[in-house]
Amino acid sequence: MPRILYIEDNRDNRTLVRRVLLACDYDYWVEEAESAAIGITMAQQNPPDLILMDVSMPDMDGLTATRVLRTIPELAHIPIVAMTANAMHGDRERTLEAGCNGYIAKPIDVDKLPDEIWNYLRSRQQ
Repeated sequence: MPRILYIEDNRDNRTLVRRVLLACDYDYWVEEAESAAIGITMAQQNPPDLILMDVSMPDMDGLTATRVLRTIPELAHIPIVAMTANAMHGDRERTLEAGCNGYIAKPIDVDKLPDEIWNYLRSRQQ
């Protein structure tokens, strides 16, 4: 069962994504972190199969957290997918430059999200 770590400061967003992923056919296990620092610690303690990273968080933003995760050898290979409402020109490129493997714009499409996550997991295996 693929383990997903969702790092997001907004409780409603965490709840929505967890419900969508738990209700889909892929059988995901979803863990949540309400801050980048907590998410980094959780990833180090029990590395997930994929990290969903909110870009805009207080204290440490998601791009900074991604750069930190990429410096940790045992976590450097884990796919990180940015999730953000910042869908301006150049935002996707900034997430990829920070080390993210992909980008999902908010508001999320609840019908497409499970398949998008599956595709990122599958690409990791190839």
